[in-house]
Amino acid sequence: MKTTDKTSIISSEKTKKQEEISTDNLLLFLNLNVLEKYCKQTFELYANVFKIKRFTLLMVFIVAAFSMNAQQTTLKKSGSRASVTVLNIDTKGLMLDPAQMGNMVRLELEKLDTFEVMDRYDVSYVVEKNKLNINNCYGKICLVEVGSLINSDKMFTGSVELIGETVVVTFRLIDVKTATIERTQVNEYLNLPREVQSMVKISVRDLFHLKNDEPLVTYLTKKNNFESSTNNNNRSKVNLSGPRSGFTYFTGETARLLQAPRSQGGYGSYPLMFQFGYQFEAQYLNEGNYQALFEFLPTVSGFNQNVFIPSITIMNGFRNNKHGWEIAFGPTFGLINKASGYYDANNDWHLASEWKDDVNPNPYKTQQRIDSRGGYELQAGFIIAAGRTFKSGKLNIPVNVYVVPSKDGIRMGASFGFNAKRR
Repeated sequence: MKTTDKTSIISSEKTKKQEEISTDNLLLFLNLNVLEKYCKQTFELYANVFKIKRFTLLMVFIVAAFSMNAQQTTLKKSGSRASVTVLNIDTKGLMLDPAQMGNMVRLELEKLDTFEVMDRYDVSYVVEKNKLNINNCYGKICLVEVGSLINSDKMFTGSVELIGETVVVTFRLIDVKTATIERTQVNEYLNLPREVQSMVKISVRDLFHLKNDEPLVTYLTKKNNFESSTNNNNRSKVNLSGPRSGFTYFTGETARLLQAPRSQGGYGSYPLMFQFGYQFEAQYLNEGNYQALFEFLPTVSGFNQNVFIPSITIMNGFRNNKHGWEIAFGPTFGLINKASGYYDANNDWHLASEWKDDVNPNPYKTQQRIDSRGGYELQAGFIIAAGRTFKSGKLNIPVNVYVVPSKDGIRMGASFGFNAKRR
């Protein structure tokens, strides 16, 4: 009995010792067979839990691994942007000092979201810590030295100066490692002090070959562009008055009466008449692509055919600042000869004064009609006009077509003229 107990104790101690050795040295003696067996057991466990085939689970793990790898690569790329530092931008003839211009350029660079733009406070801290003098640091040698000290990949420098009536913006991008000028951009703009921010924006985007707003570029660079608030700052409206000439064509009953002989109350003329006038125009400027127009146009028509038809037209409309297209509409008033008369049984027109029978009243209906033998009366209508203004230096050449509908026929025509901006 004692021998059996002793043997059991020895066996129990041996088993316990083996378990301790196995536990303590599991990682040390782990081989490929054990690892393979562990992986198979784990894989089968997940397959049973999710109730899917082992092959499907394997594909899920592979896709997940690729996704994690792609995500890590993307994060790595997004964090590897080159750093760029803007110190001061030299200014001459402008209200902004170099530090303010530098802040303006720094803002436009941050909008591009292309570089890691160093914060101006961090730059100031490093400059003060290293006791650097950057007041006149605009050249390549100085900027490369500063860039090396502050550990910046690139340095942005340049100048904005007023030369005569032109604002010249010059920007350069310097690579610190190679100590070379990587990019250079020079732009010339009109002298528009309120648009310096827009000038900086355009030049920065041009430096990196990015697309700009073409109307804005045109406003800031072309002196003789269509009038707008950009190239006419501090002015609420622009006077663009000038002469107008063209022709007008009548249709319907009006055309028939114009061609009738004067003995029948007509004018004995052709319904296509030349006209001449003077257009008083004021443009109300705005910040968008369109401007509001007010037009007052007195004209005379028909004098080439011994006919005198004066008229006055008042229109409101819009003009596109980019291409010069415009549309306008409003009332038109004209003086035309009218007389009271009647049509007889043969449909012949007679003046009311031609009825001589004092005993029997006139049985025909009396009405007002265009008649060259009558007096002038005011006639109103509504005009719709459209056209385009062409530019030639400071000269504007407007070309328009118009239509005036009425119950007696449609009047249509075309006109052109010229004008220049008046202060």
